[in-house]
Amino acid sequence: MTLDIRRDEPLAPLTTLELGGPARHYVEARDDAEIGEALRWAEALGLPALLLGGGSNVVIGDGGFPGLVVHVATRGLRFEAARGEAAVTAAAGEPWDALVAETVARNLAGLECLSGIPGLVGATPIQNVGAYGQEVADTIRSVRVLERATGQVRELAPSECEFGYRDSTFKRHPEQFAVLAVTFALRPGGAPALRYRELSEALAGAPAPTVADARRTVLALRRRKSMVIAPDDPNRRSVGSFFTNPVLPPAEANEVIARAVASGAAAGPGDVPRWEGPNGAVKLSAGWLVERAGIPRGFRREAVGVSSAHALALVHHGGGTTAALLELAREIQGAVRERFGVSLSPEPTLIGASWSASEN
Repeated sequence: MTLDIRRDEPLAPLTTLELGGPARHYVEARDDAEIGEALRWAEALGLPALLLGGGSNVVIGDGGFPGLVVHVATRGLRFEAARGEAAVTAAAGEPWDALVAETVARNLAGLECLSGIPGLVGATPIQNVGAYGQEVADTIRSVRVLERATGQVRELAPSECEFGYRDSTFKRHPEQFAVLAVTFALRPGGAPALRYRELSEALAGAPAPTVADARRTVLALRRRKSMVIAPDDPNRRSVGSFFTNPVLPPAEANEVIARAVASGAAAGPGDVPRWEGPNGAVKLSAGWLVERAGIPRGFRREAVGVSSAHALALVHHGGGTTAALLELAREIQGAVRERFGVSLSPEPTLIGASWSASEN
């Protein structure tokens, strides 16, 4: 097998932010064998290796990546039916929204609320991608991985993936596994998940909404927030939500809510958006906190800023730097912490860049 490894490959065009420096070495991997060969090549030279998918949830530093970037371009879909359930196995390089569209076209419930999310299938278990009341952990049956230390291919059960809110063992230990494929267990003819208030209210007029109705509505809601990538959208260069919604113990959440009322950000406790989180925790709206901390939608500082459609999306307007984007993100985090006493955590993965200003 001969790998087509290139030097000093620009990475910015491979990300939705269109920011970041080049890869010292780069290869496009079109099948699982090439992924394994590329990782062995990097290991033999003592180089770090990064697997890159759609580039929709990464922030690459201005200095680029000093090792080998393996751009995952594997393809393949397989549908199977058994015991009233439908399973679909998708290669890591399959475009995510195309998979969702195909499952909805087959009237399979389980992924419909995750419509319009950019990126590739292989990234979804890493981030435990979620939106509008669904997350991929709800339907993942198994994840096929390459164990990087041994070269062994394994099938991991959901319990081995250690899924959490926008979290997984893959995210916490990025050097351990390379995701090769994901199998989802879906419900033929099932009703859509309408757990998210904005979505359920939008579909309130439909007596028996279908998964197709849910997909259509989610896409419309996302477009309204510039969360569907469109070439003519001035907010298109982003990674979607830059911060995760804070999930806090009830006592801490009540303290944040009390500070919001005391500071005049909310007229009363009922004005602060919140949802039930895992294990009795309370999830607060990061976007609401950002705006009430005095950071308006559409705020701009030269080449970077805040989306005019969504307070959680930081955008690159062209000609900017990763350093400038992260400086703005840290200022937003500081403003929220100062006003409400809670620190927002960044959602995207930082590559060759640090969240700490002193390390950049």
